[in-house]
Amino acid sequence: MDTIKYVLTENQMPKAWYNIQADLPQALPPVLNPATGKPITPDELLPLFPLALIEQEVSQQRWIEIPDAVRSIYCQWRPTPLYRARRLEQALDTPAKIYYKYEGVSPSGSHKPNTAVAQAYYNKQAGVKKLTTETGAGQWGSSLAFAGALFGLEVLVYMVKVSYQQKPYRRALMETYGARVVASPSTQTQAGREILAQNPNSNGSLGIAISEAVEVAAADEQTKYALGSVLNHVLLHQTVIGQEALTQLEMAGDYPDIVIGCTGGGSNFAGIAFPFLGAKLRGERDIQVIAVEPAACPSLTRGKYAYDFGDTAHLTPLTKMHTLGSSFVPEGIHAGGLRYHGMAPLVSHIVNLGLVESRAEYQLACFAAGLTFARAEGILPAPEANHAVKATIDQALLCKQEGRSKTILFNLCGHGHFDMQAYIDYQAGRLVDTEYSAEEVAMALAGLPVVDS
Repeated sequence: MDTIKYVLTENQMPKAWYNIQADLPQALPPVLNPATGKPITPDELLPLFPLALIEQEVSQQRWIEIPDAVRSIYCQWRPTPLYRARRLEQALDTPAKIYYKYEGVSPSGSHKPNTAVAQAYYNKQAGVKKLTTETGAGQWGSSLAFAGALFGLEVLVYMVKVSYQQKPYRRALMETYGARVVASPSTQTQAGREILAQNPNSNGSLGIAISEAVEVAAADEQTKYALGSVLNHVLLHQTVIGQEALTQLEMAGDYPDIVIGCTGGGSNFAGIAFPFLGAKLRGERDIQVIAVEPAACPSLTRGKYAYDFGDTAHLTPLTKMHTLGSSFVPEGIHAGGLRYHGMAPLVSHIVNLGLVESRAEYQLACFAAGLTFARAEGILPAPEANHAVKATIDQALLCKQEGRSKTILFNLCGHGHFDMQAYIDYQAGRLVDTEYSAEEVAMALAGLPVVDS
């Protein structure tokens, strides 16, 4: 019988995270203090993050050991399975071989606990009592709530208001784990009150929610901030995904020609792609890598590569990234985890170096791809993951058109069981494709901070 699922034992789980900074041909541009315009120091980040995570953020070591306590918790769902999508291949009548790494088997249903558990561990080690964070679709918020419960940490989640309203079951899951969830923008912070004063009906954005969470953390010595994507240490923690996939593909006697991931902040994309990109940078194997983002929030394909704030209220340091401008508020598409104005600096840097291709997709085509996948493979993807599914199907059909067989690997970063209203709305014809506002982007980019080159 043809193998469908490639499974590793717990002993085969990675013992270290992979840091792509060790293999980059050019160093990542430094993070800047907005007040001075100079590279930020570890001491300046201590109000927000524990020292261990700050050290990981700037580390140039290729491998960073995963603590035993973190690996022990990982064993609840890791290693995750790698599937050969044989039924999807048949449905598409393609000569391509399609594999997907399925991260929806985690307790919260996505890849996010890979970093949530690590961040909670390091904060607990540092004596922190409370964590604040933002969340879009709720995958990150529920993951940090889960991790907080394991380590006895209080968790406060600012959830983007449109997602707070669209996804009540995600909110309920966070509260089940013990977190407090607040719709953002809120009246609880200065940043939230200022946004509401300008627009009382604001749907919110990840940039706004980050501002609120950072404001609360900075005001309390026993509270730290935890981010679910974008930062180097977050992407680092996700590389267990790609490392496992390398071993599983070796079991299958295969190696990908193409690696695909959806991108919002960049964490699940980095998790699947960075270990393969590292092999390419070291001259071991060549590979095509595709990052897929929503057309309603196209930072990689339509944004500017420049220094910008990671949040709307300008409480964060400046990072060089592809950005639509920190004041840009995307339309309320159901892929809430991809509604961020910027992109991870590491992902942006690698795209700028020409190592990764980027493309933007509309939500209706992505939902159609998700249904095609679900009816063939039986797993309903999260709206975010549908972007990777869409690009994978496109590549498989291109193989059919050209009469060539390629091996395609994509990250199915989460299931859509908490997103059923989105699928109900799609099948009822209530969803529409939304264009980003070029005028709003232009206004937001006009407000980019001035940084000396």
